[in-house]
Amino acid sequence: MDRLNNPARLMIVSDLDHTMVDHHDSENLSLLRFNALWEANYRHDSLLVFSTGRSPTLYKQLRKEKPMLTPDITIMSVGTEITYGNSMVPDNGWVQFLNQKWDKNIVMEETRKFPELKLQSETEQRPHKVSFYVDKDKARDVMRALSEQLEKRGLDVKIIYSGGMDLDILPQGAGKGQALAYLLKKFKAEGKLPNNTLVCGDSGNDAELFSIPDVYGVMVSNAQEELLQWHAENAKNNPKIIHATERCASGIIQAIGQFSLGPNTSPRDLKCSSECKMEDTNPGHEIVKFYLFYERWRRAEVENSDQSLEKLKAVCYPSGVFIHPSGVERPLHDCISAMKNCYGNKRKGLRVWVDRVSSAQISSDTWLVKFDKWELSGEEWQCCRTTVILRSRAASLSDGFTWMHVHQTWLEGSGAKNQTNWLF
Repeated sequence: MDRLNNPARLMIVSDLDHTMVDHHDSENLSLLRFNALWEANYRHDSLLVFSTGRSPTLYKQLRKEKPMLTPDITIMSVGTEITYGNSMVPDNGWVQFLNQKWDKNIVMEETRKFPELKLQSETEQRPHKVSFYVDKDKARDVMRALSEQLEKRGLDVKIIYSGGMDLDILPQGAGKGQALAYLLKKFKAEGKLPNNTLVCGDSGNDAELFSIPDVYGVMVSNAQEELLQWHAENAKNNPKIIHATERCASGIIQAIGQFSLGPNTSPRDLKCSSECKMEDTNPGHEIVKFYLFYERWRRAEVENSDQSLEKLKAVCYPSGVFIHPSGVERPLHDCISAMKNCYGNKRKGLRVWVDRVSSAQISSDTWLVKFDKWELSGEEWQCCRTTVILRSRAASLSDGFTWMHVHQTWLEGSGAKNQTNWLF
């Protein structure tokens, strides 16, 4: 990972389904709370890693369904695939490592002898992972017998059972824990070992994450019995591993605070921007704060007053310009005045969040900030790649920023290119 020049302040390694993503939360509030916290306080100096049992196909599908951030590293297919960045560049060294004592053809041949195993969809069959469904009451016996057969065939494999139904066969060197250990070793060799690592999970295929030495761990409150049982048998006296009282992403936020790993108050939990701690203010924090106000305004969750809009104008340069994705230019102050007419026009369903916030200081008091700005309303998703120039209002960043310039372009595939009434 070349994005950070120094060791990450914090690296979060999180499972997705029922850990980072709460499928019972139709409003996605816990996920959006985490998103705001991460982009405001951590993106600039920390690393986000998603570690999922999903194949690349199902992982990309989830990203189309849920307001997820873009991770720095993605570990997929139960730790058999590692990719980097938004482009998901594969780690070829990991592929070569997993090829040792692995033959997928032999695995398929032996598993056909077990009628209890039902093969999962083709998308879930990967170069170093073969996946089945099996009834819970038959899983233990099948795993024992299958392991013996594969060993006789000269393979060194790992069989993981999770979710009360999923059985994955991997090379012995694979798995979420081994993938994390590989990354940590790689970071250490580069002199970039993260200062702290927090692993997060809910099911049996996450157990290996908690076995890595020196990491903090959180089992979310909705963790499955298989993970809780593993913890009781292997780590109940480890003070670095907790069972949160909050579900999914909210449990991750809770763990950040309990382990004192950094700020754990999401900007979404603050009623107004004046509650923000000034020492936490940075360009990312400014961006998140601005678009949270924008969302709340359109949902009629803040006071509809000229005073509110005047406060917003006060942080915008009088001659500042907003360039609409269509190419139309308008003064920033005119755009804010136009918000008067859209108060409460998205009372239900509208959510706004930012992703991939990156900033560069281009002079002593000026910052160039780039990010993806997303809007979700009902089933409609829209995204703009946004560039903002911010100027510090004093020598100290604690006095906040002035918005000098905003330029937006449609993100490819956003499906909103014909719209001209886009606001910020």
